[in-house]
Formats: sequence, C-alpha cells, structure tokens
Amino acid sequence: MESKNEVFKSECAKLRKYLAPYCQGCGIELGSGGDRIVPNAITVDLNDPYADVGENPIQLKGDARDLYWFKDNALDFVHSAHLLEDFPNTIEIMQEWSRVLKVGGYLALNLPHEKMYRECCKNSGQTYNSNHSIEEMSSEYIIECAKSIPELELVYETEILYSYSFGIVFKKIARS
Repeated sequence: MESKNEVFKSECAKLRKYLAPYCQGCGIELGSGGDRIVPNAITVDLNDPYADVGENPIQLKGDARDLYWFKDNALDFVHSAHLLEDFPNTIEIMQEWSRVLKVGGYLALNLPHEKMYRECCKNSGQTYNSNHSIEEMSSEYIIECAKSIPELELVYETEILYSYSFGIVFKKIARS
C-alpha cells in the first residue's frame, strides 16, 4: 500500500530511482510539468504545461511530438513520464524520440498500465485523464511498438509500481 505522501508525488518522482540511472549526460525531459528526472535535464512541455508539480521552469516550450530543436544523434537520453499514452501514433512518436538519441543513448519511459489506471480511478475516485488515447497501453504494447524501430533494444523494465505505473528503458543501438 502506498503512503499518503507517495500518492501526491509527481509521476516522474515515483519512478525516479528506477529510471534516473539511464538519464545521465545531456538529455531532455518531455512533458516535465516542472519535475525533472535529473537536475541537468532540459525540460520540454507545452506553453501551458498539463501539470505543475515542481519548481523547475520549462526551458523549451512546444509539442513533444516534434523535437525540431535537436539534430539527429544529439542526446544521451530522452525521458518522458506519463505522456506517450496521450498520442495515438505511438510508433511515430518513439521514432522521433529515438531520432535525437546518440547510439548508446537511452529512451526512458514512465507510463501507466491503462487497464490498471482505469481501475484505480474507478476504485479511488481519482479523476480519469481523458487525454489517454491508447487503451492497450502496457509494457507489452510498448515492447511490441519498439519492435518496429530496429535501433531500439529493451534494456530495463520495472514491474507495476504505485498501483498502475511502470518504467521501461530502451537503448539506441547501431543499425546492422
């Protein structure tokens, strides 16, 4: 059972200890809402962030579906907490996010298992986030999507934590 303090942590903070080791060097936090995975992450969010859970201002304002600020193979990591499920074109988004990674860089994702999330909302009275567009969101779904991106290799996956969240990390490898 999660403590009352755990319930009010940002989604990023809940899985930080599992995903932060993959977020070293120069990288970005997509949809940060003000809470970075690591202190040096460049924050990217909409002009009006979806959430305001931290004290770090947004550095790059814009849509995380297009990382036009960055050249190919420029970053050591891309981290996103509870954002990818809002986009119906998962594979395209993962391709864009991996485009900016250097070979050896990490795509670290913190996501909701959608069926568990819906059940949690129903049982707890938590307001359901209607922006979620992937009904089958789960680690299995993300792994299946990643199979369409040959340069991504699964390197880490958590179990379900905090009722419905999971972490998953892919490493960008050189294409054969």
